[in-house]
Amino acid sequence: MKDHKQILMLAILILLFASGAAKAQVISVADKTETGEASTLIAATEQFKASSGELLAIQESEVDKATEQLVELRGLVEEGLVARVELEAGEQKLAELRAQLEATRKHIADSDQQISAIQTEQESAKELAATPKSQVRLVSKQYAAFSPTATILRFSGAGAWSLGSLSSVESFFRNTFGRSLPTSAVGQSATHNRLGYDHRQAVDVALHPDSAEGKSLINYLQSQGIPFLAFRAAVPGVATGPHIHIGRPSSRI
Repeated sequence: MKDHKQILMLAILILLFASGAAKAQVISVADKTETGEASTLIAATEQFKASSGELLAIQESEVDKATEQLVELRGLVEEGLVARVELEAGEQKLAELRAQLEATRKHIADSDQQISAIQTEQESAKELAATPKSQVRLVSKQYAAFSPTATILRFSGAGAWSLGSLSSVESFFRNTFGRSLPTSAVGQSATHNRLGYDHRQAVDVALHPDSAEGKSLINYLQSQGIPFLAFRAAVPGVATGPHIHIGRPSSRI
């Protein structure tokens, strides 16, 4: 079996490669299909999942050993042969190992979801490509609203957009829900600087796309031809959590 550290480093490198491929631009997986990168991303995700599986086996073994050692330590503490501080250190170590184990399990589950989302978007892209041009606009408007398994929903929109158009969106939201549009970033922000994206002509709204308010906002944006990306979950290196990005996909700085 490979050395624990070697497998961990391999998993990290593969994760960086996968996230790097995903964030070459802030775009949907459908665009990856168009540029021929979807297969590469699936392969990288599969490799990362396989490496995570090897790491998982090692971590499970370490948790079992730490658990056994903790049982022994408790007995020694009860007999007064070992200081309680050693028991506390053992408990802390076990908690850390279990946290690492759960993180790896989540990475594997996330990999499965990512692959499923890419495959679903590939099929959607094929259907869109086969649609007569007269119906493409209609299909595009329906695309974001009816992609229940996709992590990222994209609507290209034919309308013009700039930050100067934000006031109309804010007015719609205020008139509809009686409160201000919950923007989390208007234009460039420290987060986008850190991620390396040009967000100067975009707005992030802190709404889950599947919430009632999120769906209403998406419908409004589609009706006005305003482009957007809707994230149902965090995407490493691209989005820190669920939100709606109003504007064209951000380019790399």
